Amino acid sequence: MRTTVTIQNLKCGGCKSTIAKKLHKLPGIQDIDVDTDNCTVSFCYQTDNGIETVEKELSKLGYPIEGEINTIEKKAKSYISCALGRFNT
Repeated sequence: MRTTVTIQNLKCGGCKSTIAKKLHKLPGIQDIDVDTDNCTVSFCYQTDNGIETVEKELSKLGYPIEGEINTIEKKAKSYISCALGRFNT
């Protein structure tokens, strides 16, 4: 099944790179598309908890789902994730 989620703190290609790399490592998650213009992540999932798994990983990286509390800690994590994505491209 395919779904799209809107996330917070998505700024650039560095963020996009980190998100794509981390989500590709999750079992049952594939065909990942990160849209920096619309702050969305689309993906296919094969497990019953695929959406929850992706949402937890995104939040851990500093990109909480729209509507989730966006703490200063998550904002700081997103900057770190962004920087790592820029260096690892």
